[in-house]
Amino acid sequence: MQPQIVKQWTTQTLPSNWFKLQQADLKSVECLEETVKNIINQVRLNGDKALIEFAERFDKVKLTPQTLRVSAEEIKEAYSKVTQQQIDALQFMKQRVETYQRKQMQLESQTDIDGISINTVLYPLESVGCYVPGGQAAYPSTVVMTAVPAKVAGVKRIVVCSPSDAEGRVNALVLVASDICGVSEVYKVGGAQAVAALAYGTQTIKAVCKIVGPGSKYVTVAKVLVSTDVAIDMPAGPSEVLILADETADPMLVAFDMVSQAEHGVDSVTGLITTSEQLAEAVQKNLAEITISTERSEKISESLKKYGFIITCDSVDEMVELSNQFAPEHLEVMTKNAKDLSRKLVAGLILLGSYSPVALSDYASGTNHVLPTGTFARSFSALSVFDFSRRVSIVECSKSGLERVKDSIKVLTDTENLPNHYKAVNARFNNE
Repeated sequence: MQPQIVKQWTTQTLPSNWFKLQQADLKSVECLEETVKNIINQVRLNGDKALIEFAERFDKVKLTPQTLRVSAEEIKEAYSKVTQQQIDALQFMKQRVETYQRKQMQLESQTDIDGISINTVLYPLESVGCYVPGGQAAYPSTVVMTAVPAKVAGVKRIVVCSPSDAEGRVNALVLVASDICGVSEVYKVGGAQAVAALAYGTQTIKAVCKIVGPGSKYVTVAKVLVSTDVAIDMPAGPSEVLILADETADPMLVAFDMVSQAEHGVDSVTGLITTSEQLAEAVQKNLAEITISTERSEKISESLKKYGFIITCDSVDEMVELSNQFAPEHLEVMTKNAKDLSRKLVAGLILLGSYSPVALSDYASGTNHVLPTGTFARSFSALSVFDFSRRVSIVECSKSGLERVKDSIKVLTDTENLPNHYKAVNARFNNE
């Protein structure tokens, strides 16, 4: 008999606290806050000096104020360390994301109502900071997902912060992606200290108007803490995938998709909710077989054991209810009538059918993989060109248009005891 790789429950045996247990973003936030507050305060107080000290402590690298910023020579050298295939793949991803984002930009509108013209336009933010995780894995795709929408929106200053290795080098593919996407500045700074530097500035790093991008719990908490002073996109933390499946789903594909998300890190959340007990058992078996033989198996096994789960439900309605309670970052639907079912679901991104894995949306569909986690899909959307824009309504009213509405304005200004509001309107007609 194959061992259980992930926790397996039915709706009858489901622990009352299962939801809290599985939401990695919500764990230990309180104990992190004091640590992160201290990091932020140190950066605000000591600027570059604090960044250099934290780099030595956390990244084991000795930097100077002169080497915090990645130089043009380092970016040029990065191209020699990557293959043409990798460059082509990054350019392909950039083109897909750019095409989709330009389509969204077309949503500017003009409305005319009885002599009142309202034109809604988008103006770019002046500057943005893109956090790109580093460490054991490099994420050039995150550069594309954060910088390209900003570029399409027209942001002039796009800053990337990403931690360096012990030799003081940012991953070559991250640097190449930054160059391809038109990033203005790249800094060798990671963690909560990078968020603090982007929010408040240092002697070397000028503060930005908004901070975007995913990261560790430290990065997520830091973004939330600085959000009282600078705009952020969303609390995007460790990756999540939830798969809804019935008896028509292929258990091997379900298992592969769960494993693919577990390799993000040991705090990644991977779950299956199904109406088929047979599928649940088959997925457990496939998970055991894949995990033993695959690359990065130790990290994947730890992630699945900590935050992996399978729940069997008696009905599709139960499946939908549990899924919406979870409100996952990525939601795969492998069921009959998946498109109809998707209209009832809450998620950061919904992927329908056997040929729409998360990896497609991460790298090739043109959709953005910077998504809300930890139930924030209930109120946040995927990162897009709108996160880098200010929507402004420009109103122009004719004399006849104002005359049509002035009586209603009087009623409402009287109701709210703001008589001078109406006098400002009526003054335009007093001399007739």
